[in-house]
Amino acid sequence: MPFVNIKLIDGVFTPEQKHALAKDITDVMVKHEGSEAFREVVWVLIEELHTDGWHIGGLPFQGPKSLLDTLGRSKAMVESIDGHPVTHEALAIAAPVKPPG
Repeated sequence: MPFVNIKLIDGVFTPEQKHALAKDITDVMVKHEGSEAFREVVWVLIEELHTDGWHIGGLPFQGPKSLLDTLGRSKAMVESIDGHPVTHEALAIAAPVKPPG
């Protein structure tokens, strides 16, 4: 029995959207299993978490503003890296951890 656990930010989706999401996830699981009989044993749990429990990049979540700020920081980080490191070690050299402060 597959158990799919989806965590969402509280209040972003309507009940109808959550039901549609659960149906679509179930459809995907059935498709990949290859048997319609599988549908009856797919469990989908959608959990909504309070916004004060979400953090992105170590900063409290502030809705779309957080997402846009994170994308901007990510873009700046990518642009600051020389070359295209493909290993963990090479990335650690190209973008070392900053000291606290």
